Amino acid sequence: MRQLLIKLIIILPLCLLQACSEPSIPALSDNARVLAFGDSLTFGVGASKGQDYPSQLAAMSGFEVINAGVSGETTSGGKQRLGKLLALHNPELLILLEGGNDFLRNQSKAQTKANLANMIEQALAKDIPVLLVAVPQKGLFLSASPLYLELAEEYQLVIVEDALSDLLQSSANKSDMIHLNDIGYQALAKAIFDAI
Repeated sequence: MRQLLIKLIIILPLCLLQACSEPSIPALSDNARVLAFGDSLTFGVGASKGQDYPSQLAAMSGFEVINAGVSGETTSGGKQRLGKLLALHNPELLILLEGGNDFLRNQSKAQTKANLANMIEQALAKDIPVLLVAVPQKGLFLSASPLYLELAEEYQLVIVEDALSDLLQSSANKSDMIHLNDIGYQALAKAIFDAI
């Protein structure tokens, strides 16, 4: 009986600690294929050639990072486009950075969230982990829309929550009001690399 009690004292805290642990990205292979999916911020509007965040992330990590950004795309377009790219590239990781155009066009936040959830589910159904990058909502203060954290919690995803909002608050990081410059994209790539 005493041995059972000792085992419970040791095992129970370990189980609780594991249950409370933060989500993480499974270790990627050295030359992993990563799909960077999103809109103009993924495409690299405002960056010099080869200075978009997927290119800079590839240089930092040694991963093959596929830039699947489409300027002007909304989450409804992304939802339609993602499945083919997942099948074509079979990535070890999906980086999902989309929703800014939905906010700029005053689209329903509930629909934006549902579209993002659909994209997350498409990847998870293929056992592809998702790293979610939060996009700022429209407003006086650039803060990440709460729907990204809600999705990260619901699906137990790693999230880069404040990096983009923080970078867009400084003119030194921006090429215009909504896009980064080379320095900004480099900082975003670093934040994503650190999260991986």
